[in-house]
Amino acid sequence: MIEQVVPSGVASMETFADPPGIAPMPGEEAIIARAVDKRRREFITARDCARKAMAQLGVEPAPILRSATGSPQEKAAPIWPQGIVGSITHTDGYRAAVVAYKLQIRSLGIDAEPHEALPEGVLDHTSIAEERAVLATRPSGLHWDRLLFCAKEATFKTWFPLTKRWLGFEDAHITFEQTGEQSGTFVSKLLVDGSVIDGGTPLASFDGVWRVEQGFILTSIALT
Repeated sequence: MIEQVVPSGVASMETFADPPGIAPMPGEEAIIARAVDKRRREFITARDCARKAMAQLGVEPAPILRSATGSPQEKAAPIWPQGIVGSITHTDGYRAAVVAYKLQIRSLGIDAEPHEALPEGVLDHTSIAEERAVLATRPSGLHWDRLLFCAKEATFKTWFPLTKRWLGFEDAHITFEQTGEQSGTFVSKLLVDGSVIDGGTPLASFDGVWRVEQGFILTSIALT
């Protein structure tokens, strides 16, 4: 599925189960030392997907660690090998990772969610009024509230490596286009200052792709 939402030049890997016998690489165990079994399996399998995707680019296997200092968001974000950008996602029954060369792709963000309605009350806290107004007019058959949440998560994952700043759910306005029965595109317009840490072109919006398949929603942004 993941190959359907990423462009040429982006390597990807996904799995619907946790393969037996895989283990974290040196340095990764400390990150999950106190994690419950479910969290450990998600972490290990998702990073295994990331290394398999890296291998498609000819990149040697390497630990994918996290920052030991900084904000909680920075501590949670993966640290990729030099010259590589990537993104990881996991939900019940699905893990995936995408990677690319930094010379080709500026930043990546993917997210996967179950294709089901958000819990009651969550939409109000993860969207802006303009988004909710549009979702109310959308045809039935798709869980647009969960799709919006999924696109917001991909937006944050694309944003954070370039800015090292928080981006709230209310800080991006997302609009969707439906190009197939269960697929389409979206634009994530940023509502806050888009200055980046390397002094490059400020961020204004992201173009993304979405797809619903096998009971999951996938969203992807590849910023060039």
